[in-house]
Amino acid sequence: MTSTTSWVSSTTIAMFHIGASALTLQFSQRAVIIVGGLLCTLGMLLASLDLSLPWLYLTMGVLEGTGISFSWIPAISMVNHYFSRWRPIAYAIASSGECVLAIVFSPLFKWLIEMYSWQGALLIIGGLQFNLCVCGALMRPLEANWGASQKTSKEGAEENAAALPSQKKAVFQCCLLKKPELLLYILFGIFAAAGFFTPTLYLVPFANSLGIDKYWPAFILSVMAVADLAGRLFCGWLANMRFLRNLQLLPTVTTLLGVVLLLLPIGHNYWSILVFASLYGFLFGCMVAIHVTSIVDIVSLEGFDSGLGLFMLFRSIGGFIGPPAGGKEFV
Repeated sequence: MTSTTSWVSSTTIAMFHIGASALTLQFSQRAVIIVGGLLCTLGMLLASLDLSLPWLYLTMGVLEGTGISFSWIPAISMVNHYFSRWRPIAYAIASSGECVLAIVFSPLFKWLIEMYSWQGALLIIGGLQFNLCVCGALMRPLEANWGASQKTSKEGAEENAAALPSQKKAVFQCCLLKKPELLLYILFGIFAAAGFFTPTLYLVPFANSLGIDKYWPAFILSVMAVADLAGRLFCGWLANMRFLRNLQLLPTVTTLLGVVLLLLPIGHNYWSILVFASLYGFLFGCMVAIHVTSIVDIVSLEGFDSGLGLFMLFRSIGGFIGPPAGGKEFV
């Protein structure tokens, strides 16, 4: 059953990766984010009807995943265009919100299920996700004339204004696939997505299988989220110090993360699992802080939106097969 239901999560992850980058090149990031918020809300509201497992594939998988994609990718694109020198730490701070939510969400969701059933919990989450539309409306559009005006009023804005895209119509650049560096990076993304999303899905069932009950397994996810937040901020700061290039720092962090995942199954009590989960969260946060900004180093800022879209598109393969494969092994 674990492997079967994990296809819902894998569908969400796959649709999250199948990109909104092409849409952001044709429409404003603000409009795409608002549409994403509507899709997320609709997916959760329809999922609460609990019609069947295929229904969850369509609602929580396709609709929810597409909505997250439409909300996340344009926001990340805007951060990378607005910042140049401080891009890694800016991205780390911008993405830290998901860590803050995860700290409280795991025990909160468990409490919501106990109080209102999981259908009621989905309705509440759908209402919360509707706020993505508000966030999208508050996004400042990427306009070259805004960068020019800021450059005259602030000394440090010249660098950031240079990162803003021009007003001419952008075109999705599929020709970037001819770059061997990007192809290798896409291959890394496929394997990373196949393995690195799995622990967050199966840590709680793994802890329950060891006899750890009630809220303690959910607390593990909260601790992992705190470590994730620390890792993002630390590695974002480290990348800004220019001690190592992003493409040198990333393999180091990824290798250490793989070692921690190999050691995780040897934990057979609550505290050992908590230690490994904390290490995993910290290293995962380090990887997240630089894996998107590294695309700029490969394809330049002009090709970033297209490069990010291609990277996310192919990475969806790993995100789709990883959770079910992990569930099969867990069983």
